[in-house]
Amino acid sequence: MTKRENILSLISRTGYETMPPEFSMCPSLEQRFNEYIETHDCGIGLTASPYKDVANIEGVTAPPEAFLPYYDVDFKEGTTIDGHGIAHEPGSAAAFHMTRMYHPMEKLTSVEQILAYPMPGYSNFSDEKQKIDIAEARSKGLASRCQMSCTVWELAWYLRGMETLMTDMMLEDPMAEAVLDRVTESAVIKAEAFAKNGGDILWLGDDIGMQHSIMMSENLYCMWIKPRLKRVIDAARKRKPDIKVFYHSCGFVTPFIPHLIEVGIDILDPVQPECMSFRELHALYGGRLSFHGTLGTQTLMPFGTPGEVRRTVFENLDIAGEKGGLMVCPTHLLEPEVPVENIIAYIKACNEYRR
Repeated sequence: MTKRENILSLISRTGYETMPPEFSMCPSLEQRFNEYIETHDCGIGLTASPYKDVANIEGVTAPPEAFLPYYDVDFKEGTTIDGHGIAHEPGSAAAFHMTRMYHPMEKLTSVEQILAYPMPGYSNFSDEKQKIDIAEARSKGLASRCQMSCTVWELAWYLRGMETLMTDMMLEDPMAEAVLDRVTESAVIKAEAFAKNGGDILWLGDDIGMQHSIMMSENLYCMWIKPRLKRVIDAARKRKPDIKVFYHSCGFVTPFIPHLIEVGIDILDPVQPECMSFRELHALYGGRLSFHGTLGTQTLMPFGTPGEVRRTVFENLDIAGEKGGLMVCPTHLLEPEVPVENIIAYIKACNEYRR
């Protein structure tokens, strides 16, 4: 099997030959890791990812200054405004991937204002760079993956503010419909383009779970988020019926899983063991759903031993069985506390596992 064939068969639960390691590290840990493997004979045989992350389709965005009228704040030095107009104020060097967000739609008071907001525009359903990226991935035996995390709910609250948008939803305010529909329209166009261009894996997601509970009631989710997520997936599947759909949400999402399966999710990410039991989820949904993650970045990876890492990899792959259905990997970015030895143990376990 090529790497592409292997990963697609693995997540389709039709068997696999190898378990590809997959993880990401913060800069300080990445530096330590690289220094370690340069000076130690680790014998890990680290190979490239089975994916190629392809470019998203390019939208026409307003310049950052177009969004300044939506803010009444003196930004900290280094603050940036992204293509959706969301301002990101930098955190500390240790928390490089965390920013303080400012929400440009937070103080808007009418549907008309939301409809007038300069969201990115997409002039067509195709993008030449994306086509080239997908063709290049296929020629190299890699699967093409398009990251569209923050698909509906998360991008909407980035724009409106979580508390404000949640209040709009609970009051059934037309402003909630306007914000969520504008975000969904953009997501539909991007998902449809990726599928039309022949992409393999569509990576969607919205954090809808917290450490010990869901972020909103099932009723609220089913009323506002579920039908819009289904619309995005349906648009992609209309263009490419066999496209694989990942869905990312940190935290506890067990009550939402039947809804995610119903709208067409193929792979749930990250199955955070501090919140959910992979064994229990596999018993309930392993015939209809594949999984990604299961190695805790709050517990096992920073505080376990290399032996515990290895045992957990083997145990979870044994639970999944010979057909696959689990891409075993850390559940999130590996932070500075993680010992390099645990990363080495994880890679070796993936390389050495035999069903």
